[in-house]
Amino acid sequence: MKGLHIITFILLIVGGLNWGVFALTGWDLGQVFPGGMTGTIAKVVYVLVGLSALVEILTHKKSCMACKSSSMEGASTGPAM
Repeated sequence: MKGLHIITFILLIVGGLNWGVFALTGWDLGQVFPGGMTGTIAKVVYVLVGLSALVEILTHKKSCMACKSSSMEGASTGPAM
């Protein structure tokens, strides 16, 4: 699962940077692939980024150390009185 997490994280970074560049310049990184944004390679990259987001949404709680530690803190302190 660690390998899948690393791959999805990298793809999410690529997708986030693409949105940032697009917002600032209006230029989509998908244009660098043959066929532009509508080319097969660009579509495959976009689908992989979307699937990566879904995988991270579904598996985030299990793999995130910050989420694990914050849920453990709440569980160990018990109810407030």
